[in-house]
Amino acid sequence: MSGNLSLDLTQQQLINKEFPPQYLRLFAYVISAVVLFAAIWVDDLSKSLWWAPIIALVYPTLSHLFTSHWRHSQENRVNSILIVIDTAMCGGAMALFQFNPTLSLFMFFIVSAGTIAIGGVFGWMVCMCTMVLGMIAGLLLFGAPEATSLPPNMITLAVAMLGTTLFSTALGYFSFKQARTLMAFQGELKNRQREAAKLSRKLSKYLPPQVWGSIFSGQTDAKLETQRKKLTVFFSDIKGFAEISEELQPEALTDLLNSYFTEMSRIALKYGGTIDKFVGDAILIFFGDPSSRGHKQDAAACVLMALEMRKKMKLLRQQWLKEGISKPLQVRMGINTGYCTVGNFGAESRMDYTIIGREVNLASRLESVAQPSEILIAESTYNSVRDVIMCRDRGQISVKGFSKTVPIYEVVDHRKELGATQSFLECELDGFTMFVDIDKIRNYEKDNVVEALEEAAKRIRNKLIV
Repeated sequence: MSGNLSLDLTQQQLINKEFPPQYLRLFAYVISAVVLFAAIWVDDLSKSLWWAPIIALVYPTLSHLFTSHWRHSQENRVNSILIVIDTAMCGGAMALFQFNPTLSLFMFFIVSAGTIAIGGVFGWMVCMCTMVLGMIAGLLLFGAPEATSLPPNMITLAVAMLGTTLFSTALGYFSFKQARTLMAFQGELKNRQREAAKLSRKLSKYLPPQVWGSIFSGQTDAKLETQRKKLTVFFSDIKGFAEISEELQPEALTDLLNSYFTEMSRIALKYGGTIDKFVGDAILIFFGDPSSRGHKQDAAACVLMALEMRKKMKLLRQQWLKEGISKPLQVRMGINTGYCTVGNFGAESRMDYTIIGREVNLASRLESVAQPSEILIAESTYNSVRDVIMCRDRGQISVKGFSKTVPIYEVVDHRKELGATQSFLECELDGFTMFVDIDKIRNYEKDNVVEALEEAAKRIRNKLIV
């Protein structure tokens, strides 16, 4: 109930600094004491109730002093309890005063206006119920009121109206301070939100967009946590970068590297890759986390990204040539698909979202053995993309951490990009497999290849297939 009879804790604390609510409560009791004193003075109330105005002055002070110890830690709860007690006493006082019309209306207005301003509709309803209970208790203690037809005393009525006006003014001032403080609070909150948004945009540049988005949406928590996932891992570096870095001035080298990373990052984000890190001139990107479109789709997106990066490098070389960089810079790339450990690594105070595992090492190894402008992929990636990507078998290599040799393939191009000029002919059916790399056929071997193909075609035509 205390939460419903009071404002939000932070907002209430801001308001209390300028206009503590206990001042409003004390003012209501002072006005009530004056009205009661006037009613007794003009015999509108019995002289035997001389103690009622004194109680109206002493009780709020004593209750405030008695609850001051708890007010520091539970201010909202204390205020709510005091309001409930006040309304119950008000109901009992109405019964004590024989439901004097002027005094009853006065007290009802004071309680009703004060509780709805502080506690809202629910708080007002609770206090009205408490007031009724106080009336019932007062009737049991003091008996039923005597019937009277006397009109209200004009002096009591005038003092009650003046008190009501003063309390309404004080309540209006309290509401004004409350509204102004809340507006200031909202303005400050908006400013902080803008600053937080600006800061988050700056910090987002240090995290992959997918990771940043999942953290801010609540899907990922910033804690030391990892999981196993099937990912497609991409490594690349610039062949001959060490040599050119010795020839260029640091400023020119920085501009070159930043322009390269900018273009490669744009392509990576286009295909949905998670950019892990830049190490020197090397780039580590992975597909399949935080979100995945499926293992095959992730692998295909990664290879298509690598193909576009290779094409982009041709344009960058032309641009760099105009800037005086005559040494041709070429990228070599390695791609592998397999289960990796992905998540936050490091310490609670400083963590890094990255991937580890031998599948990551294999992708790095493929990149290191690739030739300039070559894209090498492992067999696991090849099996996922062979339907959409034309590849060339490059044999097998030995890799540290793998007991057996690893089959590797060279990516040629997207099948739909090859068209009539493609150098590969490939077909695989039950009982028939053909793989022809025209560019590798030597001129003196061409007749032998044609003869073999014609012989195969002749035998297939002549054979009766049932």
